[in-house]
Amino acid sequence: MALQFLFRYVLVWFAKYSFSNLYSFKVDKVSFAINFYKEFKGRSMSAMKNLKLNCNILNVLDDTFYTLTKSSPLENPKIVSVNTILAKEMKIDNDILNSEDFKNFINGEYICEGSTAYANAYAGHQFGHPVAQLGDGRALSLGKLNTYQLQLKGAGSTAYSRRGDGRAVLRSSIREYLMGEAMHGLGIPTSRALGIISSDTIVLRDHEHEKASIVLRAAKSWIRFGSFEFAYYSNKQTKNIRDLADYVIDESYPHIKESKNKYKELYFAIVDKTLDLIILWQSVGFMHGVMNTDNMSIDGLTIDYGPYAFMENFNAKSICNTSDYEGRYSYENQPYIGQWNLSVLAKTFSVIADETIMENYNNTFIEKYKEKYFDIMSKKLGLVSTVKDDNGLIADLLDVLEKAEIDYTPFFYYLSCDNKYEIKRLCTYEKDLDTWLTSYEQRVTKQDVSKEDRLKQMRTINPKYVLKNFMLQEAIELAQNDDFTLVNDLLKIAQNPYDEHKEFERYAQSTPKNVQNMLCSCSS
Repeated sequence: MALQFLFRYVLVWFAKYSFSNLYSFKVDKVSFAINFYKEFKGRSMSAMKNLKLNCNILNVLDDTFYTLTKSSPLENPKIVSVNTILAKEMKIDNDILNSEDFKNFINGEYICEGSTAYANAYAGHQFGHPVAQLGDGRALSLGKLNTYQLQLKGAGSTAYSRRGDGRAVLRSSIREYLMGEAMHGLGIPTSRALGIISSDTIVLRDHEHEKASIVLRAAKSWIRFGSFEFAYYSNKQTKNIRDLADYVIDESYPHIKESKNKYKELYFAIVDKTLDLIILWQSVGFMHGVMNTDNMSIDGLTIDYGPYAFMENFNAKSICNTSDYEGRYSYENQPYIGQWNLSVLAKTFSVIADETIMENYNNTFIEKYKEKYFDIMSKKLGLVSTVKDDNGLIADLLDVLEKAEIDYTPFFYYLSCDNKYEIKRLCTYEKDLDTWLTSYEQRVTKQDVSKEDRLKQMRTINPKYVLKNFMLQEAIELAQNDDFTLVNDLLKIAQNPYDEHKEFERYAQSTPKNVQNMLCSCSS
């Protein structure tokens, strides 16, 4: 960028003076260098000045909801990756992304106009147990840019760090950075990230020294179920809950603002969004790992990526969190935990809306889930019309996937390519699979749609790639040595999970046995 600007600067300089004037004009080399530096620096600064944030939330909510906090920059920050696609959506141009101040912005050193750093307070039920005081122990909110609320994760301790250092390590930061984009690429509502930095700052985790990192996160909302729990436990209970609900309506559900029963309608809308989110999780085999109420978004987003995983060899009882000793947050439990968390939310809403009406609505959650789940699974199988036995065909498939030990994502991808050879290579036991495939073929041939059109439709919903834990681990190990190539390669795959990516064909295969079912902890 500096060379490009130098070239432009020289052209402009020559344009200012004729050759005759230049002949008599004594060029001051020192002056030229100083002017270049000032103009270049000013250009960088002016680019960053285009980022103007809004912290209206600080004027709307009681100050018990947050604590103003200063960031603690990392030593010798290095850009790991910048999400140019998200930046384009947010109307952030390349001049900003390429500037030194953008790196400083991620590191908490550069403060944008209108920005005030603060940490959010919230409560939550953790593994089913209520905790009245939680909050952003590692995240600093910076304000709203366009429609996105920006946060720095890993920028230092806050009032809610609970004796922690407020840092995020490089491995967990890479996981969050890439997975947010992977979920977005799959069409699943999620928080995302604009960029990530590494550093020379070292922190201690699980008796190991690791590099500290900061992720610049972006989401339409960071309000959680636990935010309402915090308001429910506060001294100004009714006022705080109503103020928070009004803020959420303004930001995320403006269509119900004039509704006569807007708080009830808000609860209904949150139930619906949560339901749709979990159905999408289940359809791609995603496991969140820590569905505590403080990790549930009021806007139906996937947030707080910790010990998550995509399903490999299918097992409905799969867990991905080493701390989940009882399997509370297993794959098969996610819909039921979603409903349970919504019942907690209904209790907090009970001071501004009829709890019985809300609970009655939530009681329909599982019934609606099953209906919508079978609908999306039918689409994954290319069933364009519904017949009586379709749900049974889908249920039988899940049983077969488990018995035959078949990797979930490759199975649906190869099915959408009509590649039975590759499907059979995925499984350990073929007998039950052969029987199911025969039933499936009999079913799809009865449809009034061509095979070509059916397969084409299936490939729009069955990705070739998901970011499995072993893939992320490979990128993390390289990044520990300042090689960020694979991080950026995986970013491209994450953003285009339905494309071929021939050079990474091995990532579309069944997970190698020696790295299958990697579990993660909540440590970061």
